[in-house]
Amino acid sequence: MSIAVHPHLRPPAHRLLGGSLVLGAAVTVAACGSSASTGAASGSSPSSGNTSSVGTSSSVATVGAANVPGVGAVLVNGQGQTLYLLTSEKGDKLTCTKSSGCTKFWPEVTLPSGATAAKAGSGAQASLLGTVKDASGNLEVTYNGWPLYTFAGDSGTGVAHGQGVTSFGGTWYVLNASGDPVTGKSQPSPSSSPAGSGGYGY
Repeated sequence: MSIAVHPHLRPPAHRLLGGSLVLGAAVTVAACGSSASTGAASGSSPSSGNTSSVGTSSSVATVGAANVPGVGAVLVNGQGQTLYLLTSEKGDKLTCTKSSGCTKFWPEVTLPSGATAAKAGSGAQASLLGTVKDASGNLEVTYNGWPLYTFAGDSGTGVAHGQGVTSFGGTWYVLNASGDPVTGKSQPSPSSSPAGSGGYGY
């Protein structure tokens, strides 16, 4: 008795060959895609370096003057943020330090690495600009002998929520273009400060 073998039960050789070719092509495409992605990633490195370079070259400590509602024409930095002094400081005396936690809430205005002087912007007097070295060796910008700071509680430009705040051994005031403290303004309302503002020391 003979057993008939039906050809249709076995896949034709050309089908097996075709499947192998398709699989091989898929692997090749995937490999090329991976290679292209790697090349793109490698090519992005110079771009990243350029971005860093641009940031460094444009980094300048600028002090100018602008009108801020509630306090008038006062000193601001290059980004338009209001600048402050601490009454317990003058000249080379620094009482707002990183070790005391002060600069976490009142960031000091420092010169970029390699810079030796700040730039006077519109309304500021270049002759009143100076520097003082902090405990970390950074050069902090001064104006009329007052070390300058911004305030973490200021949400952006055109505000002075730190005006009249008492903390870290003194009172914080904005400065006019002559480098004198602007006093006598009202305290910021509690609603204008972040939740848990007790951390600012007021």
